[in-house]
Amino acid sequence: MTSFTDLVDVAAERLGGVVLLANDDFFAPKENLLKPSKPVWKEGVYTDRGKWMDGWETRRRRTPGHDWCIIRLGCRAVPHGVVVDTAFFRGNYPEQCSIDACVLDHAPDSAALAEDPAIGWKELLPRSPLEGDSENRFAVTSRDPVSHLRFNIFPDGGVARLRVYGEPVPDPRLRAGVQADLAALTNGGLVLASSDMFFGNRHNLILPGHSTFMGDGWETQRRRGPGHDWSLLRLASRGSIELIEVDTDHYKGNAPESCSLEVCDAPGATAERLTDGAVAWTTVLARTGLEPDTRHLFSPSAVLPATHARLSIFPDGGIARLRLVGKVAG
Repeated sequence: MTSFTDLVDVAAERLGGVVLLANDDFFAPKENLLKPSKPVWKEGVYTDRGKWMDGWETRRRRTPGHDWCIIRLGCRAVPHGVVVDTAFFRGNYPEQCSIDACVLDHAPDSAALAEDPAIGWKELLPRSPLEGDSENRFAVTSRDPVSHLRFNIFPDGGVARLRVYGEPVPDPRLRAGVQADLAALTNGGLVLASSDMFFGNRHNLILPGHSTFMGDGWETQRRRGPGHDWSLLRLASRGSIELIEVDTDHYKGNAPESCSLEVCDAPGATAERLTDGAVAWTTVLARTGLEPDTRHLFSPSAVLPATHARLSIFPDGGIARLRLVGKVAG
């Protein structure tokens, strides 16, 4: 891992991240903060409140205090770093920012999040300086799971995007006997590593919902030598896989010829350990042909407890989604 941005943006709208509340968004709405697209500039475009800006922007503060907004993450996660993007905010960006965090098993209303002292906000990122029209990157040292963030800007101004990169943690509702997609990112699954992701990021493989276009899956470059491509997954919870779904949606001239799936039972194993030959893998789907632009359903050849899975594709190509449905182990 060379950068925390190699992890998942756990605040992303695609995962269900949402800005619940802001004390002010006079010039530009709070919802812009989590938009998946990169910020854009529209020369000479104004609204009835001022210059159109692609971000969250508050009015000029004339009283003591600072501005803030509250964000519910798309899934419970351990943040490793944040990117505060002030793109196109040059004379109107905040001087500083900070982030507080909490973890909640329930979903209080927005007013309670803002006012209830029992929420128990803890500092995640101390007050830190910002540069205008820049991607401001901040590493996070705490390794506590969080579900909500309070993003503070000092004293006011505009931020184009906020990205929160981290590791999803298991959903607390995944109790023994519950059937779930054990690979799903929103349940706490994670693609630890891939052999290649030249055209499509490995994390796309376990995003919720159907892929929306060819770039919304995991896709490798054309292989010119021996071997095959693979992705290594940490399951959301130890469990037994009962159904395998491999979807090549949108991949028509670039679907893999075939795929296979292996599992292992190695709680806490790192990607390095899983790839150095020290862990015993069991094949639950032998190499099987794939069709382009097709949702494939397979029954595993064995149903046994597992903590990790390895999807292999032959020789290369794109997979839109992988679902591994099974029961959580006791």
